Amino acid sequence: MAGAMLLPALVDFADGNDDYLVFVGSSLLIAALCSLVAVATRGPRVQPSPRLGFVLVTGVWLVSCAVAAVPLYMASIGLTVSDAVFESVSGLTTTGATVINGLDDMPRGILLWRSLLNWLGGIGIVGMVLLILPSLRVGGLSLFHLESSDRSDKMLPRVQQLASGIVSVYLVLTVACAVSYGSFGMDDFDAVNHAMSTVATGGFSTKDASLGYFDNDGILAVATVFMTLGALPFVLYIRFFLPRQFQRWSDPQVPLFLGICVVATAVLVAMRMVHNEVGFGEALVSSAFNFVSIITTTGFISEDFTRWSHAAVGVFFVAMFIGGCAGSTSGGIKVNRILILWNVVQAGFGRLLRPRSVQSLKYGHRDISADGIQSVTIFVSLFFMLLMLGTAMLATLGLDFVTAFSGALTAVANTGPGFGDIIGPAGNFSAVDDPALWVLSFLMLVGRLEIVTVLILLSPAFWRNR
Repeated sequence: MAGAMLLPALVDFADGNDDYLVFVGSSLLIAALCSLVAVATRGPRVQPSPRLGFVLVTGVWLVSCAVAAVPLYMASIGLTVSDAVFESVSGLTTTGATVINGLDDMPRGILLWRSLLNWLGGIGIVGMVLLILPSLRVGGLSLFHLESSDRSDKMLPRVQQLASGIVSVYLVLTVACAVSYGSFGMDDFDAVNHAMSTVATGGFSTKDASLGYFDNDGILAVATVFMTLGALPFVLYIRFFLPRQFQRWSDPQVPLFLGICVVATAVLVAMRMVHNEVGFGEALVSSAFNFVSIITTTGFISEDFTRWSHAAVGVFFVAMFIGGCAGSTSGGIKVNRILILWNVVQAGFGRLLRPRSVQSLKYGHRDISADGIQSVTIFVSLFFMLLMLGTAMLATLGLDFVTAFSGALTAVANTGPGFGDIIGPAGNFSAVDDPALWVLSFLMLVGRLEIVTVLILLSPAFWRNR
């Protein structure tokens, strides 16, 4: 984080903006504190344990969000502490909600810092889900590491190799996205910023109107493609690039996710052509872009889709719950969990019809263990409990029901825009009071860390001596 702050410092220095001093000072301060911590904690390595893992994961993300907020608060754009923390949490959790108005005239250093937060948060999320949470029996892909029979499916012999593979794929996608944006007319600065936000499915833009500012179907098409790629499991890419050593990965969540995108886009195209009298080409581009943006929890917009029709709003509402694939930068419940829950429901119906039958639960060709089913059930239950609690708290703080509910949903699912006149696609969170911003920041962080990782720290049993 301290090193990354030097990039916007260079941009502001080149532009003659005094905010470069803020980024340099923040970088030096954070680097000094990190050095002191490193020196103070020298000694024998601590014995790893699940309890330590939960504390470290949550602690690192909390500290990172606080660190990221420092230059935002100290810069000349006039953010309060609540605003700065909300913006930093939104960036690192790749939610993409913002409290900042006037992005078109904002100093370029701030714009770059916001995009970097999206990008760093995206790679952090993928690394956390693939490398850390499985060992804690938390997260989307941990479902397939609960049985000893799945250990043979280890993709790379060393964690370092897996990490380097993830970073390499992430970098390649980011560069390819930036080049593609540039080929359709974006200037270099906007292309790089939007590429980082797109691959991270973060949604921070350099423009108040998001990608709608450019009024370019080619740019929307590029965004649609790379948002989709960012929402697919990164393990898929690593296996694809290592065909000689490992078999290609067949994951049923991938065709289901792509199928949902295709079917929903077709439905929205038909709605737009009938209700809004829009031509097929325009309807296809706008429908595909906006739906993929919401289901991948990116949050880019090209126009206010809530004005298309009530039926279209219903489609987008469902998409906010679904999210992308496990092992990606997307948020939401995730497609693999929905697929597992559907299999559980089918097996339950089967037992009701044939009580003596044995109903096997499978995810693709794999058997789903009882622990895996329990993990999905706990996550989904906590997701809706957190959504209801968040809605109640936001409503108590003075927000109307639509804003409170959609705000809680977009925070827990890390989507970005909500519904209504205040936080809808045409608005942002600048009109939300500070107490509500703190609630939303908490919901974003909990939702991003797979809920259980944070909430388990609130359990008294977690802190008892064992």
